[in-house]
Amino acid sequence: KERKEALIRLAKLVRRNGRELAVLESLDSGKTIYDCEQVDVPETVNCLTWHAELIDKIYDQVAPASDNHIAMIVREPVGVVGLVLPWNFPLLMLAWKVAPALAAGCTVVLKPAEFTPLTALCFAELARDAGLPAGVLNVVTGDGDTGKALVAHPGLDKLAFTGSTEV
Repeated sequence: KERKEALIRLAKLVRRNGRELAVLESLDSGKTIYDCEQVDVPETVNCLTWHAELIDKIYDQVAPASDNHIAMIVREPVGVVGLVLPWNFPLLMLAWKVAPALAAGCTVVLKPAEFTPLTALCFAELARDAGLPAGVLNVVTGDGDTGKALVAHPGLDKLAFTGSTEV
């Protein structure tokens, strides 16, 4: 219940601070402020809200399997999740990765692309203001060496990244 309420508060704060996030996104990525306000921010709010609403509405399910087997879908935290973001759509990609991890109860270490960190840093401040406990959402900035250090860290339980072939 607390996790859902915090994510809903975060979605409201993203909506309320949409102009600031759109300007930061534009400064970082070169997209127009209009596009960021009309697409990125509203879709980020939708993503956060959708995952928040999942928390108390979806229970374990049986997945399709052969006649001799049963497969259960169980939603539970995996622990510490490392999330590495690309430079394009930094705010929206952040939401696509952070929302399900937080909804599941995971702790997140988020590494935005080195050229587009501003919305991730602002988002972290909004998450704090929404009441996420300290240490639940962490942002580390830097270049590829920072990403390598995150990916190689033995404390990670799961990693999600989007990037180039080189990455």
